[in-house]
Amino acid sequence: MNFDAKDFRRALGNFATGVTVVTAQDADGNKVGVTANSFNSVSLDPPLVLWSLVKTSSSYDIFEKSEHFAVNILAADQIDLSNNFAKPSDDKFAGIEYDLGAGNSPILKDTTANFQCKKYQVIDGGDHWIMIGQVVAFEHVGRNPLLYVQGSYAGAIPFTGSASSDHTVVPADTLKRLNNNAFYLMNKVLQKIQENYLPKQASIGLNTSEARLLLVLSDTQEVSLDVLKELVTIPATDVESGIERLTQTGLITQSLALTAKGQDMAARLWDIANKQQDDIFGAFSEEGYSQFKQLMQSVLKQLN
Repeated sequence: MNFDAKDFRRALGNFATGVTVVTAQDADGNKVGVTANSFNSVSLDPPLVLWSLVKTSSSYDIFEKSEHFAVNILAADQIDLSNNFAKPSDDKFAGIEYDLGAGNSPILKDTTANFQCKKYQVIDGGDHWIMIGQVVAFEHVGRNPLLYVQGSYAGAIPFTGSASSDHTVVPADTLKRLNNNAFYLMNKVLQKIQENYLPKQASIGLNTSEARLLLVLSDTQEVSLDVLKELVTIPATDVESGIERLTQTGLITQSLALTAKGQDMAARLWDIANKQQDDIFGAFSEEGYSQFKQLMQSVLKQLN
């Protein structure tokens, strides 16, 4: 069959994949790293995984000489790392933090998982080499993964709630007193909002505390750490660990100012928040929505 190659690629792009950087180092210390979304599992016994490399790649020589390779599964906030290893460069590892794993394959920092492999088999796969590796070690921390679909990066948004349409419907007046209780109603509303909002927020690679810190810092100027702790309404230990994490990932400086990367991430968070706000309150009149916000502000003032 004769397929249009570009159209075939576009069709394949509808299958969402994770994003990896596959690394290796030969006996002479030459390191190589390539961005790949062709990673997949093959077998549990023995533990085998595969990925594929285009035959024209200049990286193949080092992968061929190396007895090991490592598959680094990127987290949702590591787009820059993906782009770094996807483009030609004299030294792709310049400024990149890594450790050495099995066979001295570079293990990139802060990924969501890595698989350290001994080369098991190389198969001719048309215009690609299919690299099969036997996993000899692995690590995982469960960070939100970076995805690639339809030619663009994306984040994973877990579905919440029951997917079944035959769940039990509870009548609205079952809890007569509680459904008239402001505390109960506020908790139920917050729960419903978070079920939909937090997965979207997490899809860009930050946990709830980190995202809240970044939003607050993007809305203030020259705020001190003590004031920040009062503004974010999260435990002090989470503030400290969140600040450390945001600094390590280059989103903020030591003085709590947003970097250019941090400003871009904050803009994405604000976009998610604003869309969520529109989805929830779009059906209300402008006057009704304004009164609701004023009521919430009055409650906060009374509680302070």
